[in-house]
Amino acid sequence: MHILILAQRVPFPPNKGEKLRTFHQLEYLNRQGFTISLMAPYEDENELVYFDQLKKQYCEHVTTYKLNPKFLSLPVGFIKNQPLSVANFYHKALQNKLDALISEITFDTILCSASSLAEYVFCSSSLSKLKKKPRLIMDFMDLDSDKWRQYAEKSSFPMSYIYSREQKLLSQFEKKIADTFDDCFFITQAEIDLFKQVHSGLNNIHAIENGLDRTMFFPPENNRQVNQPIFLFAGVMDYPPNIDAVTWFVSNIWQDILKAWPEAKFFIAGMNPTEKIQQLTKHKGIEVTGFVEDIKPYFDQANIFVAPFRIARGVQNKILQAFACGLPVVATSMGAEGVRYHADEDILLADTPREYIEKISLLMRDKELYDKLSKNALDNIKNNYSWDSKLAPLKRLVAPAN
Repeated sequence: MHILILAQRVPFPPNKGEKLRTFHQLEYLNRQGFTISLMAPYEDENELVYFDQLKKQYCEHVTTYKLNPKFLSLPVGFIKNQPLSVANFYHKALQNKLDALISEITFDTILCSASSLAEYVFCSSSLSKLKKKPRLIMDFMDLDSDKWRQYAEKSSFPMSYIYSREQKLLSQFEKKIADTFDDCFFITQAEIDLFKQVHSGLNNIHAIENGLDRTMFFPPENNRQVNQPIFLFAGVMDYPPNIDAVTWFVSNIWQDILKAWPEAKFFIAGMNPTEKIQQLTKHKGIEVTGFVEDIKPYFDQANIFVAPFRIARGVQNKILQAFACGLPVVATSMGAEGVRYHADEDILLADTPREYIEKISLLMRDKELYDKLSKNALDNIKNNYSWDSKLAPLKRLVAPAN
């Protein structure tokens, strides 16, 4: 069987959420004996080497084209009354390449890695001419329309209007996808339930969770010291939910932490920190790393991982990474929403500044609890988060038994 994967970005290296998930899908399907072709746009010529690596190791064909700058693509979305996320990832030249590819190669399945990629399917002239249509599979990942709703609620005009517009149009687009594609899936059942509250009567929506690569994330060789808290947050630092989480933590909790532990440290590790994030280094004890080649040493030196999300959808891979490193996690309920957990057994939940201080204080003074959380989180990963087990349903969707 030949599968064409349409991705928003080149899914390599697997160093951020969407790329990580799509890479493991691609790698898994390749190992299962499927022939894989990949189509994805790029924004920077430095990404081209990653397409070459994927072609050498996993893909029969790789197709790409450089996206237009956002200042050109987004106004088109407004004029066409499109979701801006759809307009941002669409390019007519890449559409032409896709149609040429579909005319030349018989694909059994087309797998889209995000809702925005469905536009290439809807606008394809070649697909409509095929006698035997390929199966259409959509990985929504997260319910993006609800993410924009959350942005709108936390923003003032004019951004609240832009976000509300995006939520409305994207919700309609998501429904069109669900009505057209053979099967669709989200990362968590919670996302499905939320989707079905808005769009009822659909029976082609499934959950395929994320896994965790335990060859990349594992406990440090030496036991962690907990005499002073060393906090870690890891993620792409121009992503609004990450920005909101970190700035809320610093604004509402950090000064109280310094009063209790004057030598406390907080590492904010991740690429593309905005000016707002970089400004946090004016506070004592806070370091913003920017891009790092290897994130693992930061998980090793930290002794508490914080996930203070107030805007979120789906699973937070960074929490799974902390679990795999045996690093105790203090998260908001929303941050932990997509993760399998038992509160107070493998994770601590805190939704207010006072609760955060209480849970951190508890960890710092109760070594038995600290060790229990570390061990249970690691066991959670071992028992529940292998990529092969998580992706087994994907194999059934792309190649259902006759």
